[in-house]
Amino acid sequence: MSGGVGPTCGDISLPKEEEASFKQQDDTAASLKSKTTTTGAAVETTPRKHTFLNFQQLNALAVIIVLSASGMVSPEDFGFVIFSLIYIFFLSRVAFPTLHPSHVSPVFNTKSKIFRIYMYVGAVVGLLLPIAYIFQGIFEGDQEGIKAAAPHLFLLASQVFMEGVSMSFSIPIRVLVPIMYNSRRILTLMEWLRDEVSKNEEDYKGSTRRLYFGRSLAAANMAFWCFNLFGFLLPVYLPRGFKKYYTAKLKDESVFSWKTD
Repeated sequence: MSGGVGPTCGDISLPKEEEASFKQQDDTAASLKSKTTTTGAAVETTPRKHTFLNFQQLNALAVIIVLSASGMVSPEDFGFVIFSLIYIFFLSRVAFPTLHPSHVSPVFNTKSKIFRIYMYVGAVVGLLLPIAYIFQGIFEGDQEGIKAAAPHLFLLASQVFMEGVSMSFSIPIRVLVPIMYNSRRILTLMEWLRDEVSKNEEDYKGSTRRLYFGRSLAAANMAFWCFNLFGFLLPVYLPRGFKKYYTAKLKDESVFSWKTD
């Protein structure tokens, strides 16, 4: 690697100096590769192994299968998942190919305490509580509440599964997957919240506690995921991820041009 600088002085070097520079660069690269292989200390040159279908993906897949088998998933939502799967493969081939196996490193530090708390809040608000709300609705016979909450839960479980799949692709693909799904889920959350607010307490078959809990849960999801899309994914995650990708791409191009000059 040339550190992103490139061969700034290659055009005015004498032949002997150029040959010595090439030799020094190759020796440095070989030394770094040796250290990486034996110690694993150099993160950027060590390919990370990604396990397909981890525990989170298996849980998400189970939710997807259960909701799909129950008939509560609309053809539009199911078609969106199929389309997103095909589209990320298309983008990975045409627009954002993987530059190097080592470029599967995360955009943010996943061990950060704030980041982990934020992810836990999203999991509880977006997955665990809606699952509990749907199961409780089965016992109380609230079919309307179940049908209103199911699309959001199905798409969020599909997002978790697709984010695991996207870890094998380049950074822009990993960035675009949550943005695509979060944008689609905003529409389902609007319908869920509208359905909960429009319920008449006199004609409602469930308990009053469930009625207010459903409204609060729909409003909490709407607020959290709107902030996630407009306050985190678009202004922070998207530019940082693309910057990291194109910085690595410029480094690869500079090394290639330096070796071919």
